[in-house]
Amino acid sequence: MAPSQEEWDALSAAEREAVASALPGEVTDAEMSPPEGDLHFKGKVRALDALRNYFKRQKRRIYLAPELPVYYPSEPRFAPDLLAVLDVDDHDRNSWFVSREGKGLDWVMEVHVGGDREKDAEENVARYARLGVTEYFVYDRARGRLAAYRLSPGARTYAPIVPQRGLHTSSVLGLDVEVQADRLRFYDGTAVLLESDELIERLERHLDNLTAQREEEQRLREAAEDEVARLRAELERLTRK
Repeated sequence: MAPSQEEWDALSAAEREAVASALPGEVTDAEMSPPEGDLHFKGKVRALDALRNYFKRQKRRIYLAPELPVYYPSEPRFAPDLLAVLDVDDHDRNSWFVSREGKGLDWVMEVHVGGDREKDAEENVARYARLGVTEYFVYDRARGRLAAYRLSPGARTYAPIVPQRGLHTSSVLGLDVEVQADRLRFYDGTAVLLESDELIERLERHLDNLTAQREEEQRLREAAEDEVARLRAELERLTRK
């Protein structure tokens, strides 16, 4: 548990550094949900991958991390499946220490596959709202469902984000989100955010098309050269008569 904000404010710079260094960069097995296998892991890392690819291209300052220990003042630590904080530098961290960073989390997503559904669907709804996390998304991958919540300014309880045409709008990320088949899909307008394997596949198809186009151009060039050679030979034959 991190110190209270009052205790933190009373520390010297050296004391703050000592406190920050002493906070563990991991959580214990007892604090974590039981391992949930590939469904849980892929539900989390696919979303992280798509978001990182997108924001990197956008050159937007945002920090994204999976299962990072988070320390709020005088609160038990926790490690959400995926978190986002806006307008901060994206560098390697062992934890998110709110007092040191100067701000809390802006967006959190939990992926649920099995086990205690109440924790994600009820307890965390109250907890993240109380901590001031602007948006909380719950991806129930086992059921193929998505629930989302947002804090209004000054509020300490969430209001559900009502989907429009199946899309939940995240004001924090500036993206729309939906469950599509076996994964979450994020949209910038009508454009879907592709994951790395999909981007690679698209680039490979583009390269294959370019290669085929160049081969066809080479074939046409050689055919044209053969035709020119034939016509020259025919012209030379006719002029000799």
